Amino acid sequence: MKTQPSLDKDGNVLDWTLDLWSTPHGTRPSGQAGNLLSARYLEKPFAIPVPQNGGPPNYAADRNAIALYEFPSHKVTTHFITQMPVRVSSTRGLGAYGNVFAIESFIDELAVAAGIDPVGYRLRFLKDERARAVLVKAAEAFGWERWQKRPDHGRGIAFARYKNVAAYCAVALEVAVDRSTGVVRVLRATAANEAGEIVNPDGIANQIEGGLIQSLSWSLKEEVKFDGTRILSDGWDSYPILTFSETPPVEVVLIDRKGAPFLGTGEASQGPTGAALANALADAIGARLRQLPFTPERVRAALKA
Repeated sequence: MKTQPSLDKDGNVLDWTLDLWSTPHGTRPSGQAGNLLSARYLEKPFAIPVPQNGGPPNYAADRNAIALYEFPSHKVTTHFITQMPVRVSSTRGLGAYGNVFAIESFIDELAVAAGIDPVGYRLRFLKDERARAVLVKAAEAFGWERWQKRPDHGRGIAFARYKNVAAYCAVALEVAVDRSTGVVRVLRATAANEAGEIVNPDGIANQIEGGLIQSLSWSLKEEVKFDGTRILSDGWDSYPILTFSETPPVEVVLIDRKGAPFLGTGEASQGPTGAALANALADAIGARLRQLPFTPERVRAALKA
């Protein structure tokens, strides 16, 4: 994934380019049993279907690749790779998690380059009023304006509308970094969500909170390692996940749009959470990490660079 934005002298984005790399990820039958891993180990295996790209935007690697910010020029290119050394698949959200991470990380970098507050910078280019309301609500609930900078502590915020057609979600985080160990600790998290008219507020809040915690686990710890022939991450020691003691308190604020159509809420918080974490980490240590997850080794390397 490669993002190349450019600014004018006033900090406005002139053009935005995002290059994506997509691989076959078929884990669902889709009418072809060859997509099922177990079907490949029958005495007479089903034929493996020819890899195909997902289709129009939001079906595969391009999910959430089109930023909702209004820029004069916007180009997204997907490179579909059909040959891989090992079988690959998506976890959740297909390309949304990585694309929101890339877009919202670079928006923060542009805000820093322009010398503008990250919330205010986003609002400059975000014209959708519902998107703006979610971003502002998350910042208010987090206490963005009251933030007091401390050494090795950082704040970060990020926004996305899942698949660009479902729920709006913004996430703000506070982190602390131990420079000697490289360990990143999330101190608290705030999320704002809008999914049309609310029917079950507890259900929506649980979806957002669960997705946020899952994304923190992805972004801090989870990484499938492999060589040229096989997967190497075959146990919890080689594939650690976030523990209860590492889970921060989470506040979820909901915006109810009476009479508005219901929007899907599942997977809405994963992308903004990873991006908000990246932005908070950069704010804490003054160095930008571009490779997930943000392991202690990578944090220490960034601090030495």
